[in-house]
Amino acid sequence: MTRFIEYMGSPFVVRALLASVLIALNAGVAGSFAMFRNSTFLVSGASHAALAGAAAIILLHALGFWAGVDPMIGGGVTAVLLAVLAAHAGFHGKQGEIDTQIGVGFAFSMGIALLLVSMIPEAASRVWSVMIGDILLVTWSDLVLLTIETAVVIFLFFAFRHEFLFITFDIEGAKAFGINAGKYNLLMFALIGLSVAAMMKGIGAILVFAMMAAPAATAMLMARSIAKVIMGSILIAFAASVLGILVSFYVNLSVSALAACFSAGAYFGVAGFQKWSRRKGGRG
Repeated sequence: MTRFIEYMGSPFVVRALLASVLIALNAGVAGSFAMFRNSTFLVSGASHAALAGAAAIILLHALGFWAGVDPMIGGGVTAVLLAVLAAHAGFHGKQGEIDTQIGVGFAFSMGIALLLVSMIPEAASRVWSVMIGDILLVTWSDLVLLTIETAVVIFLFFAFRHEFLFITFDIEGAKAFGINAGKYNLLMFALIGLSVAAMMKGIGAILVFAMMAAPAATAMLMARSIAKVIMGSILIAFAASVLGILVSFYVNLSVSALAACFSAGAYFGVAGFQKWSRRKGGRG
């Protein structure tokens, strides 16, 4: 018990818990809006675009340039860029065109990332750490950057929540009311992309989708209002991260992978329980 208390009080676990709060806020808010907008595929595309951007900054570091620039800033730029391109395609075309552009961007980003890794084999471990993430390795400087990104995302989502919800559920009605739907659509997608990049440091590019999409999907199964879906998503994402940290004390497994499994497992558990309840009720 003493070892467990020491573990939970250690600086790297304290930083991980703080990061869990910030990651949960991003997952709950941006993930819910991505789910409302039927754009969860954007999360996967933006995460791989962010990986390419981070790899580009790491390459510049290896070449002696931009030594003081955090790779996640490059990741944020490329994630937002892909999200904005997808938003533009979706606003002026069909849903299939959005998925096509995101899919092509996904493939292009992965190709670029792997190409950059092949150019800097000595820094491949740094790129790999961005790909898989490890919340226990988050530093104070990482937390500062994550806090700034999260504050921007939460503030703008709150400030424009009415416009975002209007264009999400009734874009034609929003246009009729004189709302600049195109502008708010671009901003909402950009904020989702920024959230994806912010979460990558602790979760990794591969697992961002699970931590952002699964909590929102689970909350939508249980909640009956938008506010409850968002709050439920935040709580589920935070609980999954904390459980990952706790379990990692007993088993030598990746915290990020554990958190992603708990997050996705919550969805399957709730969906399975509801299906079982309906069958039981039907037989009764």
